[in-house]
Amino acid sequence: MKNYFIGFLFTLVMASCGAPSGMFRLEGSFRNLNQGEFYLYSLDGKGKIDTIQVRNGQFRYEAAIDEPQAFSLIFPNFSEIPVFAESGASVDINGDASHLKEVNVGGTEENNMMTAFRLDVADKTPPQVQKAAEEFIEKNPATMSSVFILNKYFIQKNNPDLKKALNLCRLIEKAQPDNRQITQLREQLTGLKTVETGKQLPKFEAVDVKGKRTNNATLSGDVNVVMVWATWNYESDNLLRQLRLLKKDYGSRLGIVTINVDASQRDCRKAMDRDSINWNVICDGRMLDTPVLAQLGINDIPFNILTDRSGKILAINSNQNEMKRKIKRCLEDS
Repeated sequence: MKNYFIGFLFTLVMASCGAPSGMFRLEGSFRNLNQGEFYLYSLDGKGKIDTIQVRNGQFRYEAAIDEPQAFSLIFPNFSEIPVFAESGASVDINGDASHLKEVNVGGTEENNMMTAFRLDVADKTPPQVQKAAEEFIEKNPATMSSVFILNKYFIQKNNPDLKKALNLCRLIEKAQPDNRQITQLREQLTGLKTVETGKQLPKFEAVDVKGKRTNNATLSGDVNVVMVWATWNYESDNLLRQLRLLKKDYGSRLGIVTINVDASQRDCRKAMDRDSINWNVICDGRMLDTPVLAQLGINDIPFNILTDRSGKILAINSNQNEMKRKIKRCLEDS
């Protein structure tokens, strides 16, 4: 991933004060945030890495790293900022905590590039953002930023354009032939092309955490939901909370099967007990490598599919409010 372009000039000076070899340093300051914390998440499916404390508006964090990695900083209001780490590099974050979209992340060429993109699209309309994202990937396919942008703007959206996502994924894979993550993503996108609104849900089969056989026949409601979640994914919490409320209202008319991608079945069961989840939950501890995701052509979290009783797909990857609205409309009109 060496095909970077030169970003903000002042970060060239900061790069000379990098972290020791084999370490990654994250430091900076926020205005309007004297005390608080935010969270460091891995973007490769490993979930939450650590909590970073802010004291007197300042923070500093170091971690061992042996190869470039992509992370996401998640704030208490659920805002997200991508950060790209390299061995021996120091990443500097500065800005106003009340305007996180405008926060500057610098210190390496990759982070400069991503910050420039974020600032450029901050005030654009959704179609303009989509166009800018496509142009970015086409110009910079060898970067970690392009993988992040592909996920965020072409896959993690309602009813994604899978053909375009697959074409862009192939472009990135050509530029990064040794990147297993993008190869796996391309394979999943190829399978995901079969998951489209109006088509039948692909056949799947697994054993849930209670030892029950779980397959398409398990989805016997008038409306059904298949959802991927994890205890460490904050968006999952919102979607699960909405599903619990809807299940309470509609009972057996709403069928649910969820796929947990935690590395620990124990963590999954604890979450099920804590939140009184009583539908079928598949969790084999293999995270995003669990076979049932391949059967369904899914490679993302959170992810959800809505179907009718016959298995016809009604919607893909709805957000919390859209899911509620679509389920209510389907069940109250029937």
